[in-house]
Order: sequence, then C-alpha cells, then structure tokens
Amino acid sequence: MKILGIESSSLVASVAILTDDVITAEYTVNFKKTHSQTLLPMIDEIVRMTETNLDEIDAIAVSGGPGSFTGLRIGSATAKGLGLALEKPLIHVPTIEAMAYACFSSAYLICPIMDARRNQVYTGIYEFEGETMNQMLAPCAMDLNDLMQQINQYEKEVLFVGDGIPVYREKIVELAKTACHFAPSFVNRQRGAVVAQLGAMYYRKGKTEHAREHLPDYLRKSQAEREREAKLHADS
Repeated sequence: MKILGIESSSLVASVAILTDDVITAEYTVNFKKTHSQTLLPMIDEIVRMTETNLDEIDAIAVSGGPGSFTGLRIGSATAKGLGLALEKPLIHVPTIEAMAYACFSSAYLICPIMDARRNQVYTGIYEFEGETMNQMLAPCAMDLNDLMQQINQYEKEVLFVGDGIPVYREKIVELAKTACHFAPSFVNRQRGAVVAQLGAMYYRKGKTEHAREHLPDYLRKSQAEREREAKLHADS
C-alpha cells in the first residue's frame, strides 16, 4: 500500500510517501512561503527522489483542518486536483488528531493547540491507552481559559503541542493546576508523515472519499466572514 500525505493547515508545508508502513520520503518546510509555491514542487521532488510513479499511489491523505483558511484551501485543491487526475480516493485526516498522534504512546494527556487569535485556539484532548489513542475532547475552536479549566479537571500531566505554544505558553503555565510539558521541535508542528500514517489506518477501515466530495473542516467562519456579518448586523 502506498499513501501520499499532504499537510498545509498552518505555516508548515509537509508532504510524505508511506509505502507498506514505511515512510520512504518526507519533505517539510516551516518558512514564510505560500503553500501554492511549495506543495507541488515538494511532491514532485519526493516522487522523483523515490522513483515513484504517482499511478502507484493507492490514496491521497490530506490534513483536513482546522487551521489556516488559505492553507487548507490550497492543500485541499492540491489533493483534489491530484485525486481527480489520477482517479485516486482522498482520505480526510483531522489536523488536530494528526498532531496528537505524533506523540504516539505518550503517558501524558496530549493537547494540540493551534493559534486561532484573540485568545482562541483550535484544540482537542487525547490520551493513549497502549497503542490506542482515545479522544477526550473532539477538535474544536475554544477560548484558552475554557480549555485550561477543562484540562484541570482531569488532574493529569499534560503535553502541549502546536504553534499555539509560543503564543500562550506563559498563560498556560499560569492557569495550569497540574504539571505541563511542551513538545520539542521535532514533534511540535504538523507533519506529512503523520497524515500519511493515519491516512493508511483510515484507508484500511474504508474511510475514503471521492476527490469531488472533499471539503476542509474550518470549525469556524473566517475573519472576513465574521467582520462582514458584524457590519451587516450593525447596519441593520
């Protein structure tokens, strides 16, 4: 089985090829370039380096959100375009779930946080029981204060992961009632390899979709939409 993984939900652009449960290639860039500039050249590079024919791909796993509206749209368009051209199914992998799975078999509660601005984070809470990852809080957009109240109820040590750490670290430490840990650099951002691995697990369970059906899960309206609604409400 061969899965192409695509991750573009944040500043990170990452693509990977999983071949029979072995990551044969991963290309990740965490730099200020638009995903429209990076994703296709990165896919072309890993395909060339591994001498992979894209027709050999069984499915395309794509990070489906939440996250950057622009990034998710570009990743979705890239996956849909490839899926339609190659006649391959897509696999929708929740971004927050993939971030948590990168901390495989951790003994801590795992809490991914992506900065959603204005003291809001995209988040979820997970816990491993052996090799099984259990979802304690489904992916959602949440005020950080409310998130910390919920985490404190578990009375367990917590591992935070994601780009929300630099923004909210001090506040998390201030509000936490149990020990907090912050993931090191090699696991604290999104990775195409994890998207591909979870994609393979979903693929075996038959959780695929036609490229035409795929839509990112934004979890909330864009800032432009919210500002437009606020203006309409003020004018009415």
